[in-house]
Amino acid sequence: MRIKNEQLSTFEDQGYIVMENLISLEEIAECRDEINRLHTLALEFERKGDQRSIDFQREPNARGINCNNGTPLLRKIENTRIHSPIFNRLAKHPQLIEVVQNLIGPDLLLFRSTLMLKPAFHGSGHEFHQDSAYWPMDPPRLVTVSIAIDDANTTNSCFKVVPGSHKWGLKMEESTPVDGRLVSGLEVRKLLDGVDLSGQTEVPLSAGSILLFHSLVMHGSNPNTSPFSRNTALYAYFSPNVHYIPKDGQPKEKTFDVVAGLDNKQTLTLKAKT
Repeated sequence: MRIKNEQLSTFEDQGYIVMENLISLEEIAECRDEINRLHTLALEFERKGDQRSIDFQREPNARGINCNNGTPLLRKIENTRIHSPIFNRLAKHPQLIEVVQNLIGPDLLLFRSTLMLKPAFHGSGHEFHQDSAYWPMDPPRLVTVSIAIDDANTTNSCFKVVPGSHKWGLKMEESTPVDGRLVSGLEVRKLLDGVDLSGQTEVPLSAGSILLFHSLVMHGSNPNTSPFSRNTALYAYFSPNVHYIPKDGQPKEKTFDVVAGLDNKQTLTLKAKT
């Protein structure tokens, strides 16, 4: 699906666009079933002490609480391309890939594949932040895609963005932890001290619709205290023009999946730019 010139202009000016109903409801139903399976997988990994359980993060607002079927109440699942053939396939959805190509070019690499889960009553909030502050990539020109698995609105705490904030540059660069730990809300607020977030706006989405935003756009969400879950599949894409710039303690090279172009290669290994 090609985007219109006005949508491209909106992305360049505001830093984000919404594409309605890009993913079919049949595909969304399959994703919901798969999320249930992944919760069962998380329980299996926990019981076995499997190191892969590190990709399954419990909801910090619900310590000691499980889902009704006894599986862990999860906040997020990283590396879904590895753990789930369904979400690996979704990362390469033809209509989705065409939209991202319209924004950053024909050759695309997958930087991140994640499920962000806001369970009913217990879903934690996310302080405003810029994705590029956590990612060792330069220049910071990645595109994050949020696919609504559930309807997302004010009630269950949809995304909020600050339009045009991608033009501010990197505001969180100096002090952002890169050791993989969960950054507290207080730490993030300190990093954003003095940053004007007054222009923030909510971005409601119907299930199957997607939000695409620049990796420098300020975004966040409130806690979900409603009886409705708000789950979203997140993917981040970049072009080969973006370089891998590891920080201290990070590997000197990293391999990424190719999702489009690059002579149909399966992967591409980027070495640290010196």
